[in-house]
Amino acid sequence: MKPVKHLILHREQLSENVCLLRVRAPLIAEARRAGQFILLSIDGDYGERIPLTIADADLEEGSITLIFQTVGYTTSQLGEMAVGDEIVVLVGPLGKPTHIEQFGTVVCIGGGIGVAPLHPIVQALKQAGNRIITIIGARNKELIILEDRMRALSDELIICTDDGSHGRKALVTEPLKEICERPSPPDLAVAIGPPIMMKFCSETTRPYEVSTMVSLNTIMVDGTGMCGGCRVTVGDEAKFVCVDGPEFDGHKVDFDGMMRRLQAYRPQEKKRMDAHKCGKNCNLEKMYKENTDNAEADR
Repeated sequence: MKPVKHLILHREQLSENVCLLRVRAPLIAEARRAGQFILLSIDGDYGERIPLTIADADLEEGSITLIFQTVGYTTSQLGEMAVGDEIVVLVGPLGKPTHIEQFGTVVCIGGGIGVAPLHPIVQALKQAGNRIITIIGARNKELIILEDRMRALSDELIICTDDGSHGRKALVTEPLKEICERPSPPDLAVAIGPPIMMKFCSETTRPYEVSTMVSLNTIMVDGTGMCGGCRVTVGDEAKFVCVDGPEFDGHKVDFDGMMRRLQAYRPQEKKRMDAHKCGKNCNLEKMYKENTDNAEADR
């Protein structure tokens, strides 16, 4: 059997720095469940591997949908790819699927690009018969993504922007607190977004004893729990996001420790991004290519 070529079938720019790709991956599309993710590499065996949540899947087309923000070297490369280009390495589905049942009322909070991984979870929760209240937050109107899709799935949708350019001028924790104070508080909260947002969402629900699930996006290398790069502390235990997660009890996650670990490779990432921006004639870019070519020759 010939290996599947992971071709880009569709590309869509959702905002200035957020891109949607539909990628051919029929086996992953068939096997995936809400909450799971893939690891991809553009440069093959020696390239950086990054995790991306499977935002949707089309069994008829044999594709999965990936939504990402161009913030680092690999996502910048990925954002420059076009329909017909091939993603060299794409592995999945990885991680534990979201536990789905009929909870009752579920409030789902998505911050920025976190709306993308929230989407399949909201889909599954709605299909299970839950009442869905969705809160979407971003810095401004231009950064709000998937609003129409989330509105179609939600019984109630609240939009928040930091500058008030769309919806309420508020942080997502403000309407979340109001919902927790209703006569019938939610039975479950799901929060996905920047770590600081998930931390404060969890702290907002804690006094009301509303069970809160968060989905963590940490540094990953192999996706099997071997490298330890994605280690987080949950309660008194060390967990690996790639195999134990990516979803955990938000009231138990050590967000401060997680955020410190996320800073570990910032200097290297900046150096790599500087090389990418200065183009192929840059000495750093040449050095990277020479090292990669030498590694290939040694194999």
